[in-house]
Amino acid sequence: MRKTFAVLTTVAVASLGALVPATSAQAANCSDAMAGALSGYMYAYDSTNCNGHLGHASGDDSDWGDSALSFQGSDTNKASSILNNGNNSEVAFYNWANRGGGHICLSRSEGWASNLSDDSYTTLLSANNSISSHAWSAASSCSKWAV
Repeated sequence: MRKTFAVLTTVAVASLGALVPATSAQAANCSDAMAGALSGYMYAYDSTNCNGHLGHASGDDSDWGDSALSFQGSDTNKASSILNNGNNSEVAFYNWANRGGGHICLSRSEGWASNLSDDSYTTLLSANNSISSHAWSAASSCSKWAV
């Protein structure tokens, strides 16, 4: 009887893990983060592979370093991976606040860029740890794409 109880307890505890969804903070990679991402939002992460959730937004944010909107204060110049789960636009990420400096875009079809050290802005500066603003954009307005 003890053996049956032990087996049932083990099965019950193991099945709990399947019932609790992984959050973006617990994501093992960008595919996992995309599965849990809200429709119509872009996300930015402090680490590669969509780990270390910095924030997410359904609208534009012209200054990630201010105290307004989705990204604030220390979020500026910190993103190492990004995700686009937008409904009908691409996302343009900018090197400076107020859409200044160079830009790099992330398409809806691409979905994410798991390591921004592989990407650069239109100014050829590295996109890693240097995003200061973003805006939803038409594909025709993008001249450089994240990979």
